[in-house]
Amino acid sequence: MSLEKILAISGKPGLYEIVTQTRTGAVVESLLDRKRLTVGAHSNISILSEIAIYTLTEEVPLKDVLKKVKDKENGNPTSISHKDGKDALEEYFFEVLPDYDEDRVYASDIKKVVQWYNLLQKNNLLDSLESEDESDTSEEE
Repeated sequence: MSLEKILAISGKPGLYEIVTQTRTGAVVESLLDRKRLTVGAHSNISILSEIAIYTLTEEVPLKDVLKKVKDKENGNPTSISHKDGKDALEEYFFEVLPDYDEDRVYASDIKKVVQWYNLLQKNNLLDSLESEDESDTSEEE
């Protein structure tokens, strides 16, 4: 399972996995409670593989940020909660991505990254981050 099949839907909690595409949108399954729902093309949907985090020099793909969190936590859930305070979240994120742009990356963004990482970890979807890299390099050769 790659991040191209995982979605964040505005106004809905958690992450969703694409089950199938329809003519007018997609059927998705919640990673929180495994309930399925249909989302239309008018919904504000973000595909995780398309998301990047601003740093002082470039935009780092979310996949790379999640890998850094995984390395820091040795594949375990994060040592902080997404419900922790702004200062604790920023301090944690600074350890993960030291050159992130503090003016353009808000505490709410960090909260989402921590929450998404924990959700992906709980559903054993973090291993796909490693296999994506291997398939990327084999396609380039």
